[in-house]
Amino acid sequence: MTRYCFTLHVRPDRLAEYRERHAAVWPDMLHALRDAGWRNYSIFARADGLLIGYVEAEDLAAAQQAMAATEVNARWQAEMSQYFTPLDGRPAEDGRPPDEGFLLLEEVFNLDDQLARLDNTGEEE
Repeated sequence: MTRYCFTLHVRPDRLAEYRERHAAVWPDMLHALRDAGWRNYSIFARADGLLIGYVEAEDLAAAQQAMAATEVNARWQAEMSQYFTPLDGRPAEDGRPPDEGFLLLEEVFNLDDQLARLDNTGEEE
């Protein structure tokens, strides 16, 4: 399973509403994410609207495509688009759903991976 981290940005004046919407995501959306291969998915928010997302998937692109094929995702993205600032310099009204605007971050450290390498080489602490 591969780990992915991404950023998005919510309009700061809409962050409280965005939080409320994510406190009780529609059950059919939750099931669609699970069925599409999204695992251990979390979103973190900073007060200025910066979102950091974390998800594990065998293949994020495939998981995103599977979600794009669902009716519930189309409804969810349409409702969520009002909360986001322009994505990658494009106007928010360009019809591009927020879940296509992920800016993926490179993982530079993982404690478990490094400990596992130590365990495999027999090195001591």
